[in-house]
Amino acid sequence: MNEAHPPPADALAPSREEAVLAAAAGLFAERGYAATSIRDIGERVGLLGGSLYHYIRSKDALFVRIHDRALQAAEDRIRAAVALVEDPMARLATACRVLLAIQLDPASLTLPLMNDLRAVPDAVRVQLVVRRDAFEALFVDLVEAAPLPAGVDRAIYRIVLLASLNAAGDWYRPGRLGIEEVATQILRIHGIEDRPRD
Repeated sequence: MNEAHPPPADALAPSREEAVLAAAAGLFAERGYAATSIRDIGERVGLLGGSLYHYIRSKDALFVRIHDRALQAAEDRIRAAVALVEDPMARLATACRVLLAIQLDPASLTLPLMNDLRAVPDAVRVQLVVRRDAFEALFVDLVEAAPLPAGVDRAIYRIVLLASLNAAGDWYRPGRLGIEEVATQILRIHGIEDRPRD
């Protein structure tokens, strides 16, 4: 009887570059941009001096790359969820529920990285804002398609809705309400129906 041989350990281990990205992401999330140094990142992955610069150009470039990857992962997850829903209001509700789950996931990088916007240099901030605006374009489309009451300014509605979802990590603590229940409350406050109307 032939037994399958497991792949070599090296094949299962993440690449050194991925290890650097993971270490940097963890440090940026824990300490913030300003309090994380290239030396800290190198020490976490066991690379010092010039060896680390083989994998990264600069702290700024590394932060932008990690930020962009986190937002892209969040966008992909939201798009996959709303692709399964047809009703416009239910699509918006689904997107909100997924975004809230991402923001309240302790392992998620999107909230700490997005909240560090004021700590980064101006040139980095410009790049982060461009990517954030591209992410929010998804919600522009969802809000535009939703049947909102007459007279509602859709841009203001979207900004307030996203502010509610993005700020939940500042005040939410597990206990009285679970994440799904918090999502339901936020949706109700914003007049978003979870179910298609008959």
